[in-house]
Amino acid sequence: MAVQAESQWNPPNKRFFGHPLGLMPLFTTEAFERFSYYSMRAILLYYLVDTLANGGLALDDAIGQSLAQIYSASVFLLSVLGGWFADRVWGPRRATLYGGLVIIAGHIALAIPIPTMSYLGIILVALGTGLLKPNISAMVGNLYRDHDPKREAGFSIFYMGINIGSFISSFIVAAARNWGGYHAGFSVAAFGMAIALLFYIQGRKYLNPAVDDVPNPLTSAERKRMWIFAGGLLGALAVVLVLVHLITGKGWLVNAIDSLTLLALAAPICYFVVMFRSKKVDAAERSRLSAFIPLFVAAMLFWMIFEQAASSMAAFAKDNTHLSVGGLAINPEWYQSINPLFIVALSPLFAALWGRVGNRVPTAIKFTIGLGLAALSFIWLGAWAAVYAGGRSPWWVLALTYVIQTLGELCLSPVGLAATTLLAPRAFKSQAMALWFLASASGQAITAQVLQRTGDLSHTTVFVGTGVVALVFTLILACLSPWIGRHINAGMEEPVA
Repeated sequence: MAVQAESQWNPPNKRFFGHPLGLMPLFTTEAFERFSYYSMRAILLYYLVDTLANGGLALDDAIGQSLAQIYSASVFLLSVLGGWFADRVWGPRRATLYGGLVIIAGHIALAIPIPTMSYLGIILVALGTGLLKPNISAMVGNLYRDHDPKREAGFSIFYMGINIGSFISSFIVAAARNWGGYHAGFSVAAFGMAIALLFYIQGRKYLNPAVDDVPNPLTSAERKRMWIFAGGLLGALAVVLVLVHLITGKGWLVNAIDSLTLLALAAPICYFVVMFRSKKVDAAERSRLSAFIPLFVAAMLFWMIFEQAASSMAAFAKDNTHLSVGGLAINPEWYQSINPLFIVALSPLFAALWGRVGNRVPTAIKFTIGLGLAALSFIWLGAWAAVYAGGRSPWWVLALTYVIQTLGELCLSPVGLAATTLLAPRAFKSQAMALWFLASASGQAITAQVLQRTGDLSHTTVFVGTGVVALVFTLILACLSPWIGRHINAGMEEPVA
């Protein structure tokens, strides 16, 4: 049904930079949603570990960093469910709308100075973002016919909105925090999401009607089973948390982090087992799927390092970096704007580079370069942390760390989803995005455990140790590149890697 609606739909004559006018509300919605998300993320760790007198929750530094990391992992984990609900229950437009409303509720809860409301807010923002994140991108794709030459440029404009929103967020939320405390910062995030929804609702008439379709709707019997299963699952999780608490004696927060870690690690394993065992997957597809496993691990390790921007690197910015540039005082949140700034500046150059070299640089080598840069960024940061042990390093040490990681992201991320889509078996193509999200979720879940258990170790030990592990796998991946290329090309008419 969705396909039919898409093929018959003719976009309005009005254009947005030469593209369907529906791109405008999606661009602005995503820009303000990302502003909202990154505003909250920029101050979350500081709020978790700051003293009660300063308006924080006074968590232990290691637990605070671990919680900030597992929150981010949960967003990617819940994005898998968000895509499923759009496909089976609500359709992408309503899933995005409901996700935005839940995000606003979460930020409002965080803006209320009551600790219980803060934890509720974190859960709601993760749930809402999981609903919105995969589906707004799907709606951008629905604006174009399958072979429209403007499709790729449309996504480039859309991703520009993401980076604009994330770039300005840390500056505004830092100003709000300085003026009115953490809860003022969370209020700014709620306001940003409210603006996003206004643009989204106002622009509904410019979207492809197919976004209201449910591609594979549940039957009445399946809906009943879904709610029974969901209730049973929540009940089982509650029982597990209570039992683990009684057995281990750990606090509920640590148990929640540990449980989410196990879930984030189990999910991709189950995905791979199901795909390998499926009768719908032929020998050539299994060969390509085998080649994807080391790429998945590489992506997992990359995001394990890269996503520490809001946890260990945010802590390093606040406690171990000189917060002044040329005599101008800066806020630690500002460091998180470096990545989107350089993404905007360098994306056209990398797009031209990959377009020029084509398949002469294999997919595995692009992954190798990306992971290698991430590994070197942490070794670089750890080395300088040793030089300035007990003091504060110059501002440019951490700034260059972000730049190196951004270069790695531009090598690995653009080809990552493409490789996932290419190598996923035909029967599982629609779930390729979910599999790619799980690489980030599992990598960050591992980071949450590392941070939780290394609170007494120095920055040098943690950063260099993590970097060395990633660097060792980088070398393994480089050696495996010819084998990966052969398996990727198994059964294909033309070599692609």
